[in-house]
Amino acid sequence: MLKPMKKIPEDIKQMDERIQKLKAKENLARADKPETDYSRASKIGFRIGTELISGVLVGGAIGYLLDEIFATQPVLLIIFLFFGGIAGFLNVYRFVKSIEKQEE
Repeated sequence: MLKPMKKIPEDIKQMDERIQKLKAKENLARADKPETDYSRASKIGFRIGTELISGVLVGGAIGYLLDEIFATQPVLLIIFLFFGGIAGFLNVYRFVKSIEKQEE
């Protein structure tokens, strides 16, 4: 079992301080340029597309590798493509719910 760190190393503290300063600088720069509806919608659309495609690709890759290992072409590929699609839709659902929660 891992023991929790009692003391944070100095280099991690310095990095955290630098991150906080950069975030503050970024927020200050963004204050002058509010996000447009088009940029927000395109950002959300790309994220949704990426979630769907990545789920199917990962599922397909796993299915293909397992088919190669067990010589069951194309049974596991089809099954894992299906599971990858479900995982992609689940990720999109979670993402949309998080956006709805942020807007409330």
